[in-house]
Amino acid sequence: MNSPSVPVASPALGAWEELVTAALLGTDRRTPPGCVPGRETPVALLDAAAAETLRRRAGLRPARAAQRPQPAPEDPRPTLPPAAARRLAMLLADRPGAAGGGRRGTAPDLMELLPQWLATANDRGFAPPPQALPALLDAARGRTDLRPAALRFAGPRAVWLARLNPDWRFALRATPGGGAALPHLADSAEVQQLWREGLFAERVALLSAIRAHEPAAARELLATTWATERAEDRLMFLDSLRTGLGPQDEPFLEQALADRSRNVRATAAELLSALPGSALAARMAVRAGACVALDHTRNTPTISVEAPHECDAGMERDGVVPKAPAGRGERSWWFGQLVEAAPLGAWPGRLGGRTPQEIVALSVADDWQGELHAAWCRAAVRQRDADWARALLGSPAAPEAGGPGAVSLAERAKLLGTLGSAERAEWVAGFIATHGLSEAFQLLGVCAVPWAPPLGRAVVDALNIARDAGSYPWSFSGVMGLAERCLDPAEASRLDGLLAVPDEPEDASPGAGGYWAEAFQRLVTTLRLRAAMLAELDSPSRSGV
Repeated sequence: MNSPSVPVASPALGAWEELVTAALLGTDRRTPPGCVPGRETPVALLDAAAAETLRRRAGLRPARAAQRPQPAPEDPRPTLPPAAARRLAMLLADRPGAAGGGRRGTAPDLMELLPQWLATANDRGFAPPPQALPALLDAARGRTDLRPAALRFAGPRAVWLARLNPDWRFALRATPGGGAALPHLADSAEVQQLWREGLFAERVALLSAIRAHEPAAARELLATTWATERAEDRLMFLDSLRTGLGPQDEPFLEQALADRSRNVRATAAELLSALPGSALAARMAVRAGACVALDHTRNTPTISVEAPHECDAGMERDGVVPKAPAGRGERSWWFGQLVEAAPLGAWPGRLGGRTPQEIVALSVADDWQGELHAAWCRAAVRQRDADWARALLGSPAAPEAGGPGAVSLAERAKLLGTLGSAERAEWVAGFIATHGLSEAFQLLGVCAVPWAPPLGRAVVDALNIARDAGSYPWSFSGVMGLAERCLDPAEASRLDGLLAVPDEPEDASPGAGGYWAEAFQRLVTTLRLRAAMLAELDSPSRSGV
């Protein structure tokens, strides 16, 4: 027989939270509201909880109706062709399979084709079907690399939806000013008001928008409040000056070299060093030149290096970080920073009028070559100097699998980024033809899509060589995945001869031939699917818009 319940008083406002707390802590530690301490307290707690549950369910009073959201903004862009809309739904519905072995089968990875589809749709200026927006935002939520293209394609309605669903708040963060409308840039009163009173994200968006159209006006606007901004805000605002950076920005940046914040000073120094004609660049050229000389006492002209013995106040003001990272010598650390900030155009005069190729070919004494060439690599990337980049890259057929100054694949990839797309593809094709695919993945990632025909042929030929050698295809899975996304779809017909299972040499890995046939089948299928995607996006829309 159940014990009789202890009478329970009417719970006060907030009693539910008190009941939950008592249940979590135990009635020995916390007496529930309206209950008397004792043996029957647990039963009283349950009775009180049951009564409060009923009261919460049945005792709700009608609340004032919430304000209806404003209608979604209009999207003036033309609608997708029907076939392209169906393709988008297929791409968004695809989900990656569970991680397993190296064998993927012959089916294309649709989610990996979504970035290219979005890029093409954005180039064509299409608007998405409204019903596709939730799935599109969900996909962008899970993959940050998709967000820029996905939000551009989603248009103004992405921000509208993000305000209604907290799962999509990233759209507000990724949109300049959190999606807030910026004033007309010609309205100086509204611009000034937003600059002085707006939220930080709105101010960053305003400054970036003005900088893109009128660099001088943006710099002048920033100068009006610079002295009163917080250090972290000054750093973000200063970073916006990278757009349209020019000699006119030098006086402002020179003043920023005396900023209270070390990070602001370092950013100002970096921007000034990207202007070869700046006073900072000239100061760095003098300092770096004092460390490097041409030694004619040897059998052949040789570069000698005498790294600085101290980091003085002037060097530190100009952006040289005095404390070296762990495991790095201070003098080499200071030397590298001086060289990378010095204008590359000063070196021919310092080193006998030689061209960049001739300078890079000179011997460097006392094991300083790696440090010197690495600093020149960083300078070439910062100053966007294609002549020095070519010299440092060297011939792609060099036996050391890289140029004389490229000390890592990452630096080679950055140097390639200073060249035009055709020249970049040609260099990487030559590299692959000589050295194969084992080190090419990072270099392929900087090449324009679709790959130029010489590069595409070099990749396919190298894959075919690896197949004939009997290696497993998943040893080249990264390159194969890039080929699926980047190879020109017109190359599909050239691959038909690789779909058959090859004869395996005696020393081949067991079953490798079948796996290669499967991998090439997936590649061909993906290329033909990409060709179909492009055709669908080029077909006229039935809406007539």
